[in-house]
Amino acid sequence: MRALLGLFAITPAFAGLMPMPANVVPGVGVLKIDASFAVEARGYSDARLERAIARLTARISRQTGIEIRGGKTVLWIECAARGPEYPTVNQDESYRMDVSAEGATIKAPTVTGALRGMETFAQSIDRSADGFEAHAVHIEDRPSFQWRGLMLDVSRHWMPLPVILRNLDAMAAVKLNVFHWHLSDDQGFRVESRRFPKLHGLGSDGHFYTQDEVHRVVEYARDRGIRVIPEFDMPGHTTSWFVGYPELASAPGPYQIERKWGIFQPTIDPSREQIYAFLDQLIGEMAALFPDPLFHIGGDEVDPTQWNNSTAIQAWAARNGLKSANAIQAYFIRRVAKIVARHGKTMLGWDEVFDTTLPRETIIQSWRGQASLADAARAGFRGVLSFGYYLDHLQQASVYYGVDPLEGATHQLTPEQKALILGGEACMWSEYVDAETVDSRIWPSAAAIAERLWSVFPDEITDSMYDRLEEVSRKLDWVGLKHRVNYEPMLERLAAERPADSLRILADASEALGIEGRRDARHYTGLVDLNRFVDAARPESESVRRMERAARSVLPAADGLANNGSARDLAELRSTLTAWAENDSRLRPSGELTGLSKNLSILGSIGLQALEYLRPGQTQPAGWIEQQMALMKEIERPEAEVNLAAVRPVRILLEAAARRDPSGGNK
Repeated sequence: MRALLGLFAITPAFAGLMPMPANVVPGVGVLKIDASFAVEARGYSDARLERAIARLTARISRQTGIEIRGGKTVLWIECAARGPEYPTVNQDESYRMDVSAEGATIKAPTVTGALRGMETFAQSIDRSADGFEAHAVHIEDRPSFQWRGLMLDVSRHWMPLPVILRNLDAMAAVKLNVFHWHLSDDQGFRVESRRFPKLHGLGSDGHFYTQDEVHRVVEYARDRGIRVIPEFDMPGHTTSWFVGYPELASAPGPYQIERKWGIFQPTIDPSREQIYAFLDQLIGEMAALFPDPLFHIGGDEVDPTQWNNSTAIQAWAARNGLKSANAIQAYFIRRVAKIVARHGKTMLGWDEVFDTTLPRETIIQSWRGQASLADAARAGFRGVLSFGYYLDHLQQASVYYGVDPLEGATHQLTPEQKALILGGEACMWSEYVDAETVDSRIWPSAAAIAERLWSVFPDEITDSMYDRLEEVSRKLDWVGLKHRVNYEPMLERLAAERPADSLRILADASEALGIEGRRDARHYTGLVDLNRFVDAARPESESVRRMERAARSVLPAADGLANNGSARDLAELRSTLTAWAENDSRLRPSGELTGLSKNLSILGSIGLQALEYLRPGQTQPAGWIEQQMALMKEIERPEAEVNLAAVRPVRILLEAAARRDPSGGNK
């Protein structure tokens, strides 16, 4: 049965589905959601499923504002079996969902499949003139990729436990199933070690997770069908380890927690046996905290300076036939792989660890691209793609959405080799985020990545992505995310005595730069507060995207604007452009926002004038278009570490005006 996906791309009733299910057939009628709504399991049930039912009921109550008292079973959950005790890489996540005016049923072979179906049901509930309802539908759904992850770095900026838990809820809402917890780096070792207490005691500034908190996260994730994979990066990115244990390093200390970002020289000494004895105890302790069979050892971005400068290490390398830093790295990784295996785990590492002599169970995570992933697959190794999914770059969601683990070099693999590509993983590195801003950098873009890794892709689904993403973004509020909630308070704080609504107009027209735009903009360290305008601004502006859509809808036909686009679109354009044009005089900012605010007002004026020149019988002065285009090239240069996204709809209008000929038609 083929999905009738085109209907969903244009039907508001299904605008909130993301990821889009594999097979969807719309039905007739709607299922009313009221105070008597109740969910009941039949067939297999356990405490995990019962907790999921309670969460679903509470979420629907928040989402609808209805005080649900129950009494009438509307949704039945039919589960065949428990499935694995903890989520696994090959878990069965399939489900079927049927909704009619009489009731709804979710059928799944495992509890995890039932969890996925319940998330789809929650997304399908929408407001109507008569209240809240779910439209009749038949869905058969399963993921395209078995690995759909989110990595969160808690080392560079500390992320308290509530941040972790609410992001796990959001992951479950869009069917992501791997939480990769980056727990150590140069800036912090973030887990309590009872065997080596100086790791967290001296290497974390007091910000670390107790072992009880780790257990809570693992069980919280398990309840939502999410695996938790820890990463302890080695042999590089280990400065925080050496604060308490300098004897682990390849050069004498003392060491201190690194406050800056980048690749640093301190590196674990690979030449001494006592180092491996230490790692054996540490890995054993950490591995016991995490039931997942995988253990991530990092292995990336090793600066070999200390190795090259150490006469002892170089003499050891010569005795062992290790002729380069790469050979030393490979030796260390092989030793660590054996330690990981001794504690019942399979090693996972970034693509620098790839070496054909490693055990074939090793999984390669690629941050460098499909080519390195393809190399590993051709050698028989499983792999996960993160290249193209780096959320800290703050790309537009459409850019992330366009990345496929099976494109480019991986597309050329044999079917057997392609089967080794497990999926993909979004990465949120935390140089320029903190607990207040991190949600807004992950979401809603991570939902677009989740769909890329779950769904099939007819053109209709790609075309409707942004419409559905906006709806899902709003619904993620009801699972507890702060990506939209924190926006207004941050702007209010920044506004001080200035009009907050004017600052919001400027923020809505702006988009924050990612790591590549911020790393050289000013002197950042882990002690710098992230409370400026760039931290409040979003990675991608919904309001500007609506303006782009409106601008395209009113592009002129030969007989003028009146026959193209809607009056509403034209009114919205004029209203917003006018607000932009007048905003600088109202806001009157000082400091870093002075130029940005002035440029927004210039853009508003250009846009209004371009609209006038699109009217029948109106002709712009000679050279006017060229002058405005040149001015906009200056305006689109980043200021205050943001881009003025408002350039995009104004450019659409200018380009349309440039195509008009003096008689009022199109060139």
